[in-house]
Amino acid sequence: MIVVAGEALIDLVPQGTGALASLRPALGGGPFNTAVALGRLGSPTAFCSRTSYDAFGEALLDGLRRDGVDVSAVQRGTEPTTLAVATVDADGSAAYSFYVDGTADRLFTAPAALPDGTRAVSFGTCSLVLEPGATAYAELMRAAAAQGVFTALDPNIRPGLIPDPDNYRARFHGWLPSVSLLKLSAEDAEWLGGTPREWLAEGPEAVVITHGGDGLTVFTQDGGEYSVPGEKVDVVDTIGAGDTVNAALLHGLSVRDALSPQAVARLGADEWTALLRFAARAAAITCSRAGAEPPYASELAGVLEGR
Repeated sequence: MIVVAGEALIDLVPQGTGALASLRPALGGGPFNTAVALGRLGSPTAFCSRTSYDAFGEALLDGLRRDGVDVSAVQRGTEPTTLAVATVDADGSAAYSFYVDGTADRLFTAPAALPDGTRAVSFGTCSLVLEPGATAYAELMRAAAAQGVFTALDPNIRPGLIPDPDNYRARFHGWLPSVSLLKLSAEDAEWLGGTPREWLAEGPEAVVITHGGDGLTVFTQDGGEYSVPGEKVDVVDTIGAGDTVNAALLHGLSVRDALSPQAVARLGADEWTALLRFAARAAAITCSRAGAEPPYASELAGVLEGR
C-alpha cells in the first residue's frame, strides 16, 4: 500500500482566453493527482487528507474511489473546499492563485497510525505550507520515517502561498533527514537554492529533478547521475505532469520491490534509466490532454520493462 498525504482541491481552469473567460471546475491538488495516477497504474493506494462535506469534497472523494484509491483515512469537515484558479500560458504551462482561508484541508491532524500494509508515504505541495495542517503533515512524515517507512517528497513550490520564503527553506531542510526520495522541478530547485548533492548529504537516497520537456535526472547517494530525455508530444497543458512523475516513480519502485532506502541504494544505471523513461512517458501522456488526466496502466504497457 502506498499512502499519499496532502490536499485535494478544485482547480478552476479557464475555458478560452481573456480575463473573463469561463472557469471549469476540475478535481486537483498535487497529492490528489498523485493518488489518482497511482490508482490508474494499478498500485494499491490510500489517500490521507481532510476534505469538506460540500459538493466539491464529495466529488473529490468520488474521483479517488473511481480509480481504486482507498479513502478510509480521509478526515472530513464542514469548512469549504480549497479553490485554485489556474492560468495556462501559450506553451501549456500553468500558474495558480489560491483561495485557502478557512478551508477544510488546512485543519488536517496527524492520524495515530498509518493504514495497515503501508510501504510508502508521499508528501508535498500546499499541504506542507498551510498551517496548522502543515505541521501535522510534517509530524506524520517524521513518524513514518522513524518507523522505517519509505517516504517521498515533492515540494511543488507555490511561491504565492509562502509568506516567509526563508522560513519555508529552513523547514525544507528540516524535512530532508526523514525523506527517502526527493523529487522536484528545476524551477523548484532554483527557488529553494542548493544542489542535489547538498540535499543528498542531508538524508535522501535519491534526488530526481524534472526539466519539463527536456526530461529527468536522478542523483544518487553513491555518486550516480542518470538522465533521460523528455517524450515529445503536442502539449495541451502541463497540469498534473509533475504529480504523474511522482506516481510513476513510486509505482516503478514498488514493481521492483524497491520501496525502502536500502533497496533504492542498490539500483544501478539500467534500473534508474528504465524508471525515468517510464516516468517521462507517463508525464508526456498527461501533458497531451487537458487537465490532470494521468495515464492508465494499459497506456504504458511494456514501458517499464524497456519494450
